[in-house]
Amino acid sequence: MPNAVITGANRGIGLELTKQLLAQGWDVYGLCRNSSDELDKSGAKVMTKVDVGNPDSLPSALSKLKDVKIDLLINNAGVLGRDSITEWDPHTIEHQFRVNALGPLLVTQTLLEQLRKGAKVAHITSRMGSLTDNTSGGYYGYRMSKAALNAVGVSMANDLKERGIAVALLHPGYVQTEMVSYGGDISAQDAAARLLTRIDELNLDNTGSFWHSNGEILPW
Repeated sequence: MPNAVITGANRGIGLELTKQLLAQGWDVYGLCRNSSDELDKSGAKVMTKVDVGNPDSLPSALSKLKDVKIDLLINNAGVLGRDSITEWDPHTIEHQFRVNALGPLLVTQTLLEQLRKGAKVAHITSRMGSLTDNTSGGYYGYRMSKAALNAVGVSMANDLKERGIAVALLHPGYVQTEMVSYGGDISAQDAAARLLTRIDELNLDNTGSFWHSNGEILPW
């Protein structure tokens, strides 16, 4: 069976990605800080106390995967702050950077030698990280951290191509999850299915692409 590793697997998009990959016959390692009943019952191999926002803890937390050969790594864990031009907290903004941008980079770097040749890395980003698409402002920490994640993904695509590893930057859509108080316009189930379709289409020719889960190429 192929092996998938998913961060933030305990709820929302991460949980649905976990369930759908399991249904397709994958072995899934579900990583999270704290598990959930649904994740525990899913059949995934659950790893708790994995905090992608705590760089110092990651080598130890991820050491349990040292003997696992990984075919797919999905960096899904993320946080959303609502800081504006007048209401903001530098600590909240910094936390979004640690989780949304630095976390995926460090997780991938730590697991690099476990990634098989031909493996895929998918970063769950957001079109809110697009400079061209920003017509409404606000959400400073979230936008900045997702733009940084996009930069990470493009560099990673270039660096890993010679290893045969393709990298995607994927916007799931406005998804009905706890992060947005379930106010989205697409279910987590549908978003996960579309994301997996994009991952299936990922290869070394389109590595480094910034995709909407519906297949649209998004502007930087």
